[in-house]
Amino acid sequence: MDRERHIINTLLSALGNSQDRISGFFESDAEVFHFGSEKLLFTADEFSEEDHFRDHDPEVLGWNIAAATISDLLASGGIPVYYGHTLTVSPSWTQAYINDFGKGLADCLRKADTTFLGGDLGFGPTWRCTGIAIGRAEKSLTRRGAAPGDGLYMTGRAGAGNLEAAMKIYSEKPLIKPFLKKFPVRFPVRLPESELIRKYASCCIDSSDGILRSLHILMEINDTGIEIEHLPYHSQGLLACRMLGFPKEILFMAECGEYELVFTVPAIRDKEFTEEIKSREFEISRIGIITSDKRLIDRSEEPVTDFTECRFFARDYENVSKYQDDLIHYLKDAKSKR
Repeated sequence: MDRERHIINTLLSALGNSQDRISGFFESDAEVFHFGSEKLLFTADEFSEEDHFRDHDPEVLGWNIAAATISDLLASGGIPVYYGHTLTVSPSWTQAYINDFGKGLADCLRKADTTFLGGDLGFGPTWRCTGIAIGRAEKSLTRRGAAPGDGLYMTGRAGAGNLEAAMKIYSEKPLIKPFLKKFPVRFPVRLPESELIRKYASCCIDSSDGILRSLHILMEINDTGIEIEHLPYHSQGLLACRMLGFPKEILFMAECGEYELVFTVPAIRDKEFTEEIKSREFEISRIGIITSDKRLIDRSEEPVTDFTECRFFARDYENVSKYQDDLIHYLKDAKSKR
C-alpha cells in the first residue's frame, strides 16, 4: 500500500462513516451521499507546487485548478453545480496576476455551467489552492462495475499533465525554454462527454494521477486485468519526450495526470456506444479491454510490455529524477524480458 493510502486509512479508522454516504471509500472520484431526497456529490482537491502546474500564466493556472477540481464530479456521473476554494496567495502574485487568475477560474466555471459559492483567502510563502465542488448525482458512476469483455475507453490523449510537469521541471533547459509558451496545457472540461459516458459506462475514473495509476486502481477494485490495445499520446508531449530524451511511455506511466475520463463500456453496448461517439464527433478512443487475467499488459506495439508490477508512487520520492529513473528502468527491464 502506498503511503498516501495508508494515511487515509489511518484517518478513516478514527473518523468512521456516515449513514448518508452511498459510495464506498476509494470507490469513486467524488463522494456520493444522500441529502434529503436528493443524491449529491462532493469533492475537495488541493493543488500546489507539488503538482507541477506551470504558474507563469495565471489565467491558465486558474482554469486548470477549476477544471481539475470539477473533473472528479464528471468521473462520478455528476453535474457540477457549485465551486469554492481556499486560496493561499504567494508574495510574488501582483494585482494583475490575481486578476488574470480569477479570469481563468471564471472562464472555466462558465464552461462547466458552475457557480462560485465562496471560500477563504490566506497568504504564504508559496501558492496553494484547495478546490471544492458540489454537484448533482444524475447517475452514481463509480470505479466499480467493470467486467471481463468490457471495452476500455478514454477521452482526449495521454500525457498532457506530464507534459505540463516537464515544462515546469525543465523550464531552464535551453531546449525547453523556447517552447514554454508554445506548449500551453489547459485541462479539459468534459461536460458533454460525461453526459454520454453516464448513459453507457459500467465504471469510470479520472486520470488525475496519470493513465497507468488509473488503470491499476480499476484493476484492483474490480479484481480484473487489462489489455491495452492503443494509446493515443499527446502530440506536444511526444515532441517534449524527444527533446528531453525520455521514452514516450513516460507520458502514460508518470503520475502528473491529464484529468481525462477513463471508463469501461459493457460489450453488449459497445457497438451502439461507438456509433454515438462518431455521430457526436467526441475525442474518445478505445484503448483496450477488461480481462479475467489479473495483469496489465500493453499490446499497443512491440514488444508487448507487462505493467502489472509497475507501482511507483511519486509522493514516495523526494527526488523527481530518481522517480523518473525508476520508471524508465522498469520500462527497459520489462521490454527486455519479452
